[in-house]
Amino acid sequence: MKKNLLLLLFLASIFSFNACSEDSDITEIDPEPEQETEPTEEERIELEVKNFIYRGLNDVYLYKSDVPELADDYFANDDAQTEFLDDFSSPESLFNSLLSNQDEFSYLVDDYEQLENQFDGISGATGIEFGLGLLSGSNNLFGYIQYVLPETSADEAGLTRGTVFTEVDGEQLTLSNYNELLTRNSFTINIGYVEDNTIYLTDETADLTDGYYTMNPVFITEVFELEGRKIGYLMYNSFIANFDEELNAAFGEFSSEGVTDLVLDLRYNGGGSVNTATDLASMITGQFEGEVFATEEWNEDYQEYYETFAPDFLINEFDSELSDGQAINSLNLNEVYILTTQATASASELIINGLTPYINVVHIGETTTGKFQASLTLYDSPTFDEENRNEDHTYAMQPLVLKMANVDGYTDFVDGLTPDITITEDLNNLGVLGDMEEPLLARAIDEILGRTQIQSRMMVQDKFQFEKIGESSMFKPTYQRMYINKTPMIKE
Repeated sequence: MKKNLLLLLFLASIFSFNACSEDSDITEIDPEPEQETEPTEEERIELEVKNFIYRGLNDVYLYKSDVPELADDYFANDDAQTEFLDDFSSPESLFNSLLSNQDEFSYLVDDYEQLENQFDGISGATGIEFGLGLLSGSNNLFGYIQYVLPETSADEAGLTRGTVFTEVDGEQLTLSNYNELLTRNSFTINIGYVEDNTIYLTDETADLTDGYYTMNPVFITEVFELEGRKIGYLMYNSFIANFDEELNAAFGEFSSEGVTDLVLDLRYNGGGSVNTATDLASMITGQFEGEVFATEEWNEDYQEYYETFAPDFLINEFDSELSDGQAINSLNLNEVYILTTQATASASELIINGLTPYINVVHIGETTTGKFQASLTLYDSPTFDEENRNEDHTYAMQPLVLKMANVDGYTDFVDGLTPDITITEDLNNLGVLGDMEEPLLARAIDEILGRTQIQSRMMVQDKFQFEKIGESSMFKPTYQRMYINKTPMIKE
């Protein structure tokens, strides 16, 4: 009995020793410490870009309150914010994730020099400004030329307003390929036309080459003397500040000609500079100098700051001088006729909305886009302007920062501005821009002269029917954008 007990004690001691040895072996093996890898130069710069995006939107974005992640107290500390930014695969994905559902217009660019050129009217151009239509019952598209820019490949090819094309480089335009086909640096289009509500294609083609081009937005000016009145006509295609002198010169000519009435054609004008819009409104009028043309509404933080410390910062007044000090040529009109389409947006709509409380604005054409917000170029610098910007990258962003309201406080016209007289362009009869017989201009002239509906040259009722998809300018970052030229007063 004693022997058996000793044997059991011996075996227990062996098992206990082995277990202790195994435990000892496990605890004695230290795991390899994780090596912290330094970020690559590319990763470091990408994080800088992401930090810039977040910092800018967190500060000045109009719809900041719509985005929980942009709240000032959203992150517990800097590490939590960095971890959040790292989760995004690119600056673009971060930017898009931080936009409000109300926002269709803010954008990010990776080359601010190209953006600056476009604001100055410098961009690539084949020379055709066109609309895109969807053919009924199919996914096939067609393009129709609205106007041709002078001294471009399209001008040299003899293309004109009303020319229709269905193919690019021999490939049918469709909903799935048009973006790729129409953003090529050069391409060939087939040539056709519309007649009796039918597209007819010819055997001709045109080779178009994209090259740097500076567009003068003062596209057409005319003066018509009819029934004792002098009617000025201005087709103005973009609010580009670099051409404010040319715009002012056009009004100088109108003034010297004794213009009594004005038709302002904004049908293809997607907007641009708020300052230029204010100047144009002052050229049309002149009798309201110093009065409120439009007011600005920023995000809650900035609005409170400006209303408290700098209320004048929010006001855009009718003025008498351009930014360079040149005197504005004003017509002192009490009425203006403005032509629009669905493409008319932002600063063009600001002209209509801002003038309406002061003079009779006769709006002819189609309901406009519905773009009442303005954006601002933000650079990666301490104050978001060009000075001391980060030289490691060329990203910039153009977020919406404010809404424009007229003196009566009217804004938020999300469905656009409705015309007084509705007319849509007819591809059977587009007419020649600047010609008195062109349908929209003809209708404006009839209204000015008080012609009755029987006497008026009414357009054909049976029009070529199609769904409009967009226009050539939609491929540019500045499409339907309104922007301010001033740096916000950064809150303390």
